[in-house]
Amino acid sequence: MSTPISLRARVADYLAERRRLGYALRAHDTLLADFADFITEQHRDGPLTADLMVAWAQRARAGHGTRESWYRRLQRLRPFIRYLQQFEPDTEVPEDGIFGPEPGRVAPHIYHQEEIVALLDATRHLGPAGNLRSATYEALFGLLAATGLRVSEAIHLLECDVDLTSGLLSVRESKCGKSRQVPLHPSAVEALRRFRRRRCREVASAHETPFFTGSGKRHLGKPLGDRQVHRVFNQLRDRLGWSNRGAHEAPRLHDLRHTFAVRRLMLWHRDGVDLDQRMLALSTYLGHVKIKDTYWYLTAVPELMALAADTFERFVAGTEGGDA
Repeated sequence: MSTPISLRARVADYLAERRRLGYALRAHDTLLADFADFITEQHRDGPLTADLMVAWAQRARAGHGTRESWYRRLQRLRPFIRYLQQFEPDTEVPEDGIFGPEPGRVAPHIYHQEEIVALLDATRHLGPAGNLRSATYEALFGLLAATGLRVSEAIHLLECDVDLTSGLLSVRESKCGKSRQVPLHPSAVEALRRFRRRRCREVASAHETPFFTGSGKRHLGKPLGDRQVHRVFNQLRDRLGWSNRGAHEAPRLHDLRHTFAVRRLMLWHRDGVDLDQRMLALSTYLGHVKIKDTYWYLTAVPELMALAADTFERFVAGTEGGDA
């Protein structure tokens, strides 16, 4: 009789298979490992049930999560459960509607230029004095604001991915395994060049060196962690005391990406550019898998809704004039 394969081994096989197909799945390591640990803690024999999966999803944030967060966790778990059913047919797959209808995306906080300037100024006061830390966060947050990169994309950049001679970033295997090149504005190139010179005084530069590294004795030269970056941002945000204009609990670091997209669309609109002609270019630049994710901004952000309404009114007026 063959020895049953553990749930952890199934998780490892699943992730390996998906990555061979081109999916990055960085966050799934932690999520699926957490699920395997939870099942082990329950000391339950027999096939996995939907009730167990719901209990795991609701355990997020010590039971203080929201319906939306539970829904998202279960959605990310479901493909693995379907994979598991191939080997353990009695495994249950939780229904889509357990936590109600799919939560919609809500309006982000669109930063004013003054807020971004204040954020970058606040990074310069991060201690300890003379440490690489302040220069790192000024360059990182500035890059996010100037390019709309995802946080994960920025902190995974290597030295070889940042070509400041050509003014290009190479973003490798980001969301859904896609790679792309991101052109930089000359001001961003100069800012990154200053940071590189500063970093190279403390960290030996090599082809595979993380472009943004930790500071201090234990973390110097090591890549920044996602939680670490968000923790620093949240501390600065709370210190700056911004008024929240989005539908989330507070302005988020990811909202810098939304702000970049919205400002670009507003500039194109004011220049009289046909937005439909530029949407594909913006979608490619941002690394969106589906162009509908780019069009979402036109209906979800108040600043763009007003511009879209103005365009529609002018379109209607032109149509009526042609019929007269």
